[in-house]
Amino acid sequence: GKNKTYRGFFFGILMAILIIFIQKALYPYTSNFSLIDYNEINIYLLGFLLGFGALLSDSLKSFFKRRLSIKPGKSWIPFDQIDWIIGAILLTSLYISFSFKEIIVSIILLGLLHPVVNIVSYKIGLQKNKI
Repeated sequence: GKNKTYRGFFFGILMAILIIFIQKALYPYTSNFSLIDYNEINIYLLGFLLGFGALLSDSLKSFFKRRLSIKPGKSWIPFDQIDWIIGAILLTSLYISFSFKEIIVSIILLGLLHPVVNIVSYKIGLQKNKI
């Protein structure tokens, strides 16, 4: 749709790589509770897979929203909250193994965190819609 751009894909993936780069830098302090051993992985590949998976699944969800005549910016619960998580996990699981428990906990925690971040972003003027 008109709300999805190549530029958004590019910068979304770039930001995912940057976040993984920062997580690797913090790994000596977070290794006790990290799900990933950042010393054993290619951080650029991991960042790419996470970013591309999240954005690809978001685009796929948006395609179906348009087919169902749901307007851009309108919430489609629970898909707006979890599509990006599932896409990121699916693509990343080609590179890293996650347990079923880790996947379920990720979907629940990130799915709950997503609306909170959207509301805060709306309140400070970074986005047009609350959710």
